[in-house]
Formats: sequence, structure tokens, C-alpha cells
Amino acid sequence: MKVPFTKASACGNDFLIIDGMHAPADLHDFSRRICDRHNGVGADGVEWLYPAPDADMRARLINADGSEAEISGNGTRCVAAYMVSNGHAGKLVIRTGAGVKRCELVAREGHRFEFEMEMGEPRVDDAFSITVAFGQVHGTPVSMGNPHYVVFVKEFSPAWQAEGAEIGRHHGFKDGVNVEFVRVKGANNIEARFYERGVGETQSSGTGSCASAVAAIAADAVNSPVKVHAQGGTQVVRWTGGSVFLRGPAQLICQGDFLG
Repeated sequence: MKVPFTKASACGNDFLIIDGMHAPADLHDFSRRICDRHNGVGADGVEWLYPAPDADMRARLINADGSEAEISGNGTRCVAAYMVSNGHAGKLVIRTGAGVKRCELVAREGHRFEFEMEMGEPRVDDAFSITVAFGQVHGTPVSMGNPHYVVFVKEFSPAWQAEGAEIGRHHGFKDGVNVEFVRVKGANNIEARFYERGVGETQSSGTGSCASAVAAIAADAVNSPVKVHAQGGTQVVRWTGGSVFLRGPAQLICQGDFLG
């Protein structure tokens, strides 16, 4: 079976974009195999594209482990870059598992794009603590259409990946959770590390950046707009109530055929 794909990256958070017409019967197993970084193409997930009656496109996200996720902010931005490169206008409506998202192109240089995306209204719940093997953790739950648990830290632990994995598996999160460790750097700057459901450590996260910024704003630790600095790059989050807006880059990397 030969399946054509486009690979794209948003701040190091990489995705494969595939037309749904090529979807195999076992979408989850195929997505896991093509995302494998040794025996596949390698990616954090696959954005499968389908027609939508109420949008320019519908994007269905399957994570690297074969599980399905409601949305990736970075993945949706990669889809927007793919669509613009294929002739769509700079204002796009993309249906995700977390609802319709609107993307607006604000800059382009070749295969590098920058978009601002309306992410919808967040839900910030009361912070609570959980007990895990390495101790007690206090975090703020935030929903961006997918679940997040934001933990504020003074410094990042050398073992933050293992800690993120354990938090994500905690029985208090019945559907699992995306974990963000966040360090406040100033009135409009935070630094974040991401451990995502179905993927593990990622260089960046769009919804994670939004959740981190929203939690920090809600705690009066920073003011909007917030620059979210991650290992893969920086994104900007605006939120003053109502919808969250996320601005950041997306780059098309390569195209090819998967022969798996």
C-alpha cells in the first residue's frame, strides 16, 4: 500500500497530513506505524483530512500511539499551512474533534507560515493536588476542548518527563491528561514543558501553550498577551476573557509516500 503524506512542524511539534481518501481500515494501527520514528516516517501524530459541510476541512487527529485526540492546536495550524499551500485562502475554518477553529494567515515566506487561530473559550477549574510516587503535586485543570493539568514550578526537574508520565496516568484523570510544567519568567512571559497524552514529551504544544497561559493569567501571575517559550520555539497567547487566540509558526517539511 502506498499512502502519500505531507510532513509539517509547528515549533518542533511534528505531524503527518494525509487525505482521508487514503485511510486504511485500521486507521489507529496505521497511524501508529507511520508515526514510528525508526520504522515509519516519524511524527507526534497524523492529521487525517476529510470534507466538512460546515468548514473548509475536517481534521481527525490520531496520536503517535494510535489513540485519538480531540485536537492539537499545532496540528491544526499545520493543516492550515498545508491547505494554504494547496490554494486555499488565508482565512480558514477547520472542524476538529473540539469544534470549529478559525485560522488566519498573518505571514508567509516560502513554506514557512504564521497563523493566528481562535481556539474557543477555555474552562479553568479550581486547582487541586494529587499524590504520586515522587510526592504531592498541585496543579490547575484547564480544558481547551482537551484536558490539561498545569503545574507551576520554580525550576524544571531533571526528571520532569517521568513525572509528567506519572501525572498523566493518575487515576484522578479518567481519560488521561496533558501535563504542563510552567515557569513564570515575567509579566508577559512563561516557559513550559509538555508531556502529552498518547505521545509523551513534545517540543511544543498549541493547546498546552494556551492552557499554560490561561492558568497563569487566571492566577494573576502574568498579563495578556503571553509569550510561551518552549523547547521548540515561542508562541503568543491572547486571552482577556472569552475566546483564546494562539499565534505561531508552521512549516511544511517534506512530502512522500509511505510504503508500509
